[in-house]
Amino acid sequence: MRTLDSMKREKQLKVSSETVYIYAPLAHRMGLYTIKTEMEDLAMKYMEPDVYKDIARKLAETKKERARFINEFIKPIKDKVEKANLKAEVYGRPKSIHSIWNKIKKKGVEFEEVYDLFAIRIILDSSPEKEKEDCWKVYSIVSDEYNPSPERLRDWLSNPKSNGYEALHTTVMGPMGRWVEVQIRTKRMNEIAEKGLAAHWKYKEDSGEGDRFDKWFQQIREVIGHQESDSIDFLQEFKTSFLVDEIFVYTPKGDVKMLPVGSTALDFAFSIHSAIGVKTIGAKVNHKLVPISHKLHSGDQVEIITSNKQKASEDWLSFVVTSRAKGRIRDALKEEKKKVADEGKYAVQRKLEGLGVSFVQHNIEELVHWYKLPSNLDLFYQVAIKNIDLKDLKDFKVSGDKIEAPKPVRHLPEKHEFVPGQVHHAKKDAELIIFGESSDKIVYNLANCCKPIPGDDVFGFVTTGKGLTIHRTNCPNAAKLLANYGHRVVKTKWAKNKEISFLTGVKIIGLDDVGVVNKITNLISGELKLNIAAMTIEAKEGLFRGNIKLYVNDKEELDNLVQCLYNLPGIESVERYDMDDVPS
Repeated sequence: MRTLDSMKREKQLKVSSETVYIYAPLAHRMGLYTIKTEMEDLAMKYMEPDVYKDIARKLAETKKERARFINEFIKPIKDKVEKANLKAEVYGRPKSIHSIWNKIKKKGVEFEEVYDLFAIRIILDSSPEKEKEDCWKVYSIVSDEYNPSPERLRDWLSNPKSNGYEALHTTVMGPMGRWVEVQIRTKRMNEIAEKGLAAHWKYKEDSGEGDRFDKWFQQIREVIGHQESDSIDFLQEFKTSFLVDEIFVYTPKGDVKMLPVGSTALDFAFSIHSAIGVKTIGAKVNHKLVPISHKLHSGDQVEIITSNKQKASEDWLSFVVTSRAKGRIRDALKEEKKKVADEGKYAVQRKLEGLGVSFVQHNIEELVHWYKLPSNLDLFYQVAIKNIDLKDLKDFKVSGDKIEAPKPVRHLPEKHEFVPGQVHHAKKDAELIIFGESSDKIVYNLANCCKPIPGDDVFGFVTTGKGLTIHRTNCPNAAKLLANYGHRVVKTKWAKNKEISFLTGVKIIGLDDVGVVNKITNLISGELKLNIAAMTIEAKEGLFRGNIKLYVNDKEELDNLVQCLYNLPGIESVERYDMDDVPS
């Protein structure tokens, strides 16, 4: 990541995406916060260069002011901590650019409104037996001096994070009406936060702390050992099973189970034992009956209800998240499929013997190929469940002991016609030229998930059956596509073409003043001469929210529109519709 500057743009996007998708979450999961932070910041530098530079510049501009504020905030706390005879370091540290950007996106606020651009850290020098007590003493000092937000207390002393992180976090109202995040931990806890796993094994002997990681690695070994899915599915499962934060749930006897966030009652059942998982028909969460797809939360107590008549079902795969559950369900389905397929096998055997030929591999393969199926098992299974009735066998040619499929093989012409059909019916806006490496004109589609317009930073993605699809680099699907299918990415740039308009949308929030709609429409249609496709405005309790779909030629025109709307009196915020939430 540190040497990406010298690489091609598409390589920068691919490596940055892989980093955000797998390596930064892996560093986080292993407690390597310093590495995680640097990885995320470097990835953002290439995936969102303009935003990155903008935040970096604003951070530099506000550095002196922040330093003054931090010193003023810290002074009374330092004095009181010393009076209480506690040894502690108190300092402020800036948040990473990536985490500030996340706050801006999630909260929908401007840079100036992000209250935690920095965090105050209080690192205590405490003996192991007094650690928790000292941390709570410091919390008491901080909350006496500054008013805490009750919703923002995070207690990772009583229940450390699954990657070993221990600390107390609180957000308090500081001077000048600004919220400030305060993190309280001891030197030992700080070392674990800085060095992750490495520090864990150092302290493991005394506390048994390393056991969690031993279990985690054991689960990863098990999944890699039983890997049958293709590598893309495996990557996805690895991410959802091992790289997300975990929740703590309890068995009826009070034993703790750690599961990934998003786990269901069925994931819990499989975590106890595969034999229990496949027989699960329901669960009781905190003594209330729930379906097996019920999502669990930290602190839930779960009791599994089973029945010997229950069998694994294909739709279970759509809601379980752990690799263990997915693997066991697939195994159970395969077993079940084999049993059902046995009946189909006899049906195929009887049909072939009826034609006077033997039930041999060549004849079975001829049928598998004809029905476009991946294996013999699938053929027998489809026959057993009556999806295939083998009536096509009457058209087969019999030569001695072999059958021969009629020519041409079914479905093939349809496949050949399909791709040109797609291109031929491409919308007018899809005919705008985009240049690839060789400056050839390429026919392409615009991705619905992010609605790119000329001027956006984009990449081309080769999709099966649809040719080239153009995505914005900050599209929500970009990281996944670039990380998993980097080889299918094509470098693209916009050609100048002012004759074609692109549909996009803006969200406007402001004060519900008399004539506000008139001002907006006059500006868009009258002054800027843009064509409005659809518009909805809702007013409620003095505020209005407007959704406008309109046609623009390029990003420059859209940026200009956003700025002009912003300048209207009473307008609070104007945002481009980011994804496929452009109202229909």
